Amino acid sequence: MSGQDHDKSLFWNPWVQLFVGVVCMASVANLQYGWTFFVDPIDQKFGWGRADVAFAFSVFVFIETWLVPFEGYLVDRYGPRAVVVGGAVLVAFAWCLNSVADTRFLLYLGAALGGTGTGAVYGTCVGNALKWFPRRRGLAAGITAAGFGAGAYFTTGPIATMIESAGYQHAFLVFGLAQGAIVLVMSTALRRAPVVAVNLHARSSQSSIDYHPREVLRAPVFWLLYLIFVLVAIGGLTLTQFVVPLARDMGIDHAPVKILWFAGPAAVLAVQMDRVFDGIGRPLFGWISDRIGRENTMFIAFVLGALFLYALAHSGSDPLAFVLASALYFMVFGEIYSLFPATQGDTFGAKFAAANSGMLYTAKGSAALLSLFAPLLAARAGWESVFALTMGLNLTAAFLALLVLKPLRRRHLARGRAAIDARAAAATGAAWHEQVVESK
Repeated sequence: MSGQDHDKSLFWNPWVQLFVGVVCMASVANLQYGWTFFVDPIDQKFGWGRADVAFAFSVFVFIETWLVPFEGYLVDRYGPRAVVVGGAVLVAFAWCLNSVADTRFLLYLGAALGGTGTGAVYGTCVGNALKWFPRRRGLAAGITAAGFGAGAYFTTGPIATMIESAGYQHAFLVFGLAQGAIVLVMSTALRRAPVVAVNLHARSSQSSIDYHPREVLRAPVFWLLYLIFVLVAIGGLTLTQFVVPLARDMGIDHAPVKILWFAGPAAVLAVQMDRVFDGIGRPLFGWISDRIGRENTMFIAFVLGALFLYALAHSGSDPLAFVLASALYFMVFGEIYSLFPATQGDTFGAKFAAANSGMLYTAKGSAALLSLFAPLLAARAGWESVFALTMGLNLTAAFLALLVLKPLRRRHLARGRAAIDARAAAATGAAWHEQVVESK
């Protein structure tokens, strides 16, 4: 057996590629979901204030998302491996820089580098999954995104412990190097999806045309998807960065909580359970959307998100209720990272899936900028006002998805099929005319 045949038998398998993507995603998850443990230690050391430290998180998310379209273009053109290698190097260097950052500029620079590296890994792995699984995009995107959502579960406890025992700088250095090394090794196994996996006949709910990013930007359905993404992401990104400070403000951060075999201080356990339920929700809702439709699933998830935010706002002072409500909210929030890429792939085709999905993913960066107002609003009117606002945004997004997005996307797909039929008819007519001319 030749080396190439052996390579194809081992790595040219959709499920192997999915596994590699999940490991890569899990290895960069701490750059977003572990950040909450660093907010107060950095503030206590330098006295910059939570808002200034939180700005680093917004820089990270903004850069992570807004560079993904460019990184997706590189993936579509050159394949996934080189892009993820670059991401691995940046991920490691970013947290190493954070470990010595003694000015806000260096902290923000580390956030920017980390965002670039994380976006390279995230955009590549999600785009690759959409191409390898054109028939099960919801499930594939959900499983891949689950690596990012749940990947921090096993390391949040060790990070918190290391911060307490050796300082946050040491935690940045150790975990930065480890995470970058894992991604670098796994990147060697990534493969570009073969053409046969991309050019399958589309279902009635999928586009018959592969739209170029320039065409996507002119489509109204893209901008409606973008708006809905922003509305839902604001609440999730706010809670992601402030769940530990929120627990501290409520005076329950060190309160002991036990749920089945999970136990620990409320703040740490909340972050761990958030990652578990977030990881469960992404493939679960992706799988559901493959069966009942993307918009129907969005409506259900967004309404449930509003209900769990209400529960968190009214029961958050109880440690057990705080952990449970937070976890359940993240279960229905994390699905946006499976539903939206899958919906984008269905709507605009697979050929440019990485770049197109990357353009939609910039909505997360827009939401991150808007989430900067959350601590200011909380300082003025309390966390209850933040919860009320995010509940309203979730409900608005739910009805937009069901009542506006669903019919708009149906018309978009119908126009695509009509265009394909018109081209086929024109080609048939031209061929018939040529045969008539030849017969004369």
